[in-house]
Amino acid sequence: MKVINSVDIRPAARLSQVSEYYFSRKLKEIAVRNAAGEDIISLAIGSPDMPPSPQTIETLCREAEKPSAHGYQPTMGTPELRQAMAAWYRRWYGVELDAGSEIQPLIGSKEGILHVTLAFCNPGDKVLVPDPGYPTYSSLSKILGCEVIKYNLREETGWQPDFGELESMNLSGVKLMWTNYPNMPTGAPAQRATYERLVAFGQKHGILIVNDNPYSFILGQEHLSILQIPEAKSCCIEFNSMSKSHNMPGWRVGLLAGNSEFVSWVLKIKSNIDSGTFRAIQLAAATAYQNDDMWHQKFNVEVYRERRGIAEQIMDSLGCVFDHRQVGMFLWGRIPDGYGHVEELTEKVLNEAHVFITPGFIFGKNGERYIRISLCAKKEKMQEALERIRKIFKK
Repeated sequence: MKVINSVDIRPAARLSQVSEYYFSRKLKEIAVRNAAGEDIISLAIGSPDMPPSPQTIETLCREAEKPSAHGYQPTMGTPELRQAMAAWYRRWYGVELDAGSEIQPLIGSKEGILHVTLAFCNPGDKVLVPDPGYPTYSSLSKILGCEVIKYNLREETGWQPDFGELESMNLSGVKLMWTNYPNMPTGAPAQRATYERLVAFGQKHGILIVNDNPYSFILGQEHLSILQIPEAKSCCIEFNSMSKSHNMPGWRVGLLAGNSEFVSWVLKIKSNIDSGTFRAIQLAAATAYQNDDMWHQKFNVEVYRERRGIAEQIMDSLGCVFDHRQVGMFLWGRIPDGYGHVEELTEKVLNEAHVFITPGFIFGKNGERYIRISLCAKKEKMQEALERIRKIFKK
């Protein structure tokens, strides 16, 4: 056998800045345990388990059958999709967007985080990231050589930014600020007053405010957008996603909205990284944006409200406390003081009740005393998880 000489190939230094995504690592463990017969119920991931509307699937199938549907598509998206996105913002948020220049379709919001950071930040620039917050805001910033500056969200302020604290920080070199309302993981509703202060903060300090807004339809009766605030387009971009609001997580369709210059900068980056989404998916997404009010009421409100009631019972069984005003597809709760670390609770639930729930530390230091329960499981599975947990915690 020929001996192959070893070659000293090393990974890029940026890999030392991040670790494997928590859910990627943990779900591999759970897959192994399920294969061994453990039957673990996952109440951790926010992946909607319901289908899109029937007309959405019908459009996908019809368009996919056309011989002309399979070529490369424009990176800026089809006119049909951009026009549907603009109409959706007008219908639900009362926000006027130019379909040709103020909207950029995305292959999901996660890639948008990459493209916006590349378009607006140089290596060494500072980025404001909420704590607790979506881990990708931090990880992608680090991968791209930015300095992550955490700003606090706390229970006592309703998980809204503390603008007095923000103003007291050294903001020199800060180029971008990530916000996310309705908030994940805490479920804090969007507030117009917060949006107004974010716009004023961005204008005052020359900071781009990026609001990630995928949850405004889940259990929420009021649909707010930062772009509703006058002059928001001067310093703001908003993301929205079909993953949660339209039950389309695997389709990877989202959008970025802002002023035409900001959008053009993102398009310049995006056009050098990927090509347009499959045409049939874009046209089906345009159909989904036309879902009627009753569809949203049933799937975004009624189904999640029923599941939310079970999640609240799980929180009660674990001795956790939570804010009943939360919206979104998760329930966030504070663990009892008797636990030294949140994983004492979540690992007990996993190993003894065979239920996987998320420890809040993965979202930042301010999440260390919290857990998050996903509502993305059938009612029957959530009820079974509740019964398993009750048996363990009654002992």
